[in-house]
Order: sequence, then C-alpha cells, then structure tokens
Amino acid sequence: MAVYSIRDAAAGDVRVLTDMMVEAANWNARAPRPRAAVLADPQHVRYVRGWLRPGDGGCLALDADGAPVGACWYRLFPANAQGFGFVAAGVPELILGVSALHRAQGVGRQLLRAAVEQARAGGHQRLSLSVERANHATALYRTEGFATLEQHGSRDTMVRNLR
Repeated sequence: MAVYSIRDAAAGDVRVLTDMMVEAANWNARAPRPRAAVLADPQHVRYVRGWLRPGDGGCLALDADGAPVGACWYRLFPANAQGFGFVAAGVPELILGVSALHRAQGVGRQLLRAAVEQARAGGHQRLSLSVERANHATALYRTEGFATLEQHGSRDTMVRNLR
C-alpha cells in the first residue's frame, strides 16, 4: 500500500488544484475529456479561479517523493454564481480529484477526511458537493457522512453536516 502525506493547500497550489480538477472531471476513463475542454468550461474553472479567497480551504496528497497525487478543496459561492453542488450561500462546495494512477488506494478518503476537519475547524457547519451518480466516489461520500439532498439528471447534490 502506498504512503501519502497530507498538507494544507496554499495560494501557490492553484496549478495542482487545476490538475486535480481535470482529474475529477475525468473520473470516467471510458469518456475522457481533453484538458483544454475542461479548462474552457466556466462551470469547472470557477473551482480554481482566484484560488484562496476568504472561505477557501483544502489539502493536497503527496507521494513519497513529494509529488502531488490528489487534492480536496472547498470554496464558497454566492447565490448568483452557483457551482454544481450549490445548496446555499455560506455552504462551501467540495471538490475531490485524485490522479488516475493513485485512485482506489485510500488517498481520496484521507483527503476527504482532512478537508472535512479543516472546514469544521474553520467554522463551517456544512459542506456540499455534486457527483455523477455512476462515479465510484459516490460510495466514498456516503460512507463519509454525505447524504443526497437533490438529484439533477445524472448528478446528485450531497451534503454533510459538520456539527
């Protein structure tokens, strides 16, 4: 089993977060989206543009050589600029991306737990996310306390109370 270290995401980590956003968008290896297409999509780019605004937080997973292999982060969005998993102003939306070579090895769970604890320590009462129902990460989110709040086509909006 691989060993990963987890550290808080910093302002200079926008490139890593962007890479992991592309990984998250490409969860389905049978229907990959080119990096350029993901980065041209304003719905995706909102999760990294202007990274580390007030209310942002998250963490990175690093392999034994210190190379980033995953990230889990959250952002606040106003009601007039909602992300995929928006439920209310003041509820951060969570994003989790792990490089394809490191999936199904526990790194996503480590990242998710670290980001949840960081959000709780930061005073957030809930976290939300959006996930394609066919994505295997849905089971991870459920086992970590997220519950489906709404369904939109093939996507579920999930929420976890942090209190």
